[in-house]
Amino acid sequence: MQNEFELKKLMCEIGRRVYNRGMVAANDGNFSVKLNDNEFLCTPTGVSKGFMTPEYICKVDAKGNVLQANGNFRPSSEIKMHMRVYEKRPDVNAVVHAHPSYATSFAIAGIPLTAPIMPEAVIALGCVPIAKYGTPSTMEIPDAVEEYLPYFDQVLLENHGALSWSTDLLSAYHKMESIEFYAELLYKSKMLGGPKEFDKEQIAKLYDIRRKMGLPGKHPANLCPNAKSGKESCHNCSGNCGGTNGTSDNELVAAITKKVMEQLGM
Repeated sequence: MQNEFELKKLMCEIGRRVYNRGMVAANDGNFSVKLNDNEFLCTPTGVSKGFMTPEYICKVDAKGNVLQANGNFRPSSEIKMHMRVYEKRPDVNAVVHAHPSYATSFAIAGIPLTAPIMPEAVIALGCVPIAKYGTPSTMEIPDAVEEYLPYFDQVLLENHGALSWSTDLLSAYHKMESIEFYAELLYKSKMLGGPKEFDKEQIAKLYDIRRKMGLPGKHPANLCPNAKSGKESCHNCSGNCGGTNGTSDNELVAAITKKVMEQLGM
């Protein structure tokens, strides 16, 4: 198990990766690591994540209050959404927030990443829904993200960026990389005339691979109400897996139709 100083060094390394890959600009982005139920390391506000050293890293409690901060360094004002993830997902030990270009473009356009176009994305991510827009540094973003916490390990933030979480910082960062790569491939394939998506049988096989691998976290392969009842898993649910357990087919269709109509602004 890594000690606190090693975790701070890793956070600085992840900061360099995020910055060098163009997932953030200037002082954007933030991430955190859970030490225990009431101590969390987090990146400071107002500094480039690509140039941090261990003394930059702050420590906060479960309410986001400062426990330790050197000099003028202070935790990101968006620590609230990190704390909401930890509160609702005790299995999570790290959270990453960034503004990757392609994924954020989908978030700005209001298009969730649900097209099943490559095996790795279907197995690792499943779907990437969009949490509705919230004003940065307020409770609006944590409230919007909370809806998806029981069912996914990543979301797009409408007109804002992306958020991922996992059992450790490197895994949470890798999810962010996967989101951006998926978004880039989807965008480019659309420019080439449209992606060829997997059919239901192919998706079912990929979901079965994930279940056999025993991967941690939340994913439609394990949480889809159809899968729970022994039926074929859905994929393009855009988050509807969360609230349709035990519903009839007509109710399920109505719920999906309502979601589509909302996304179309109708």
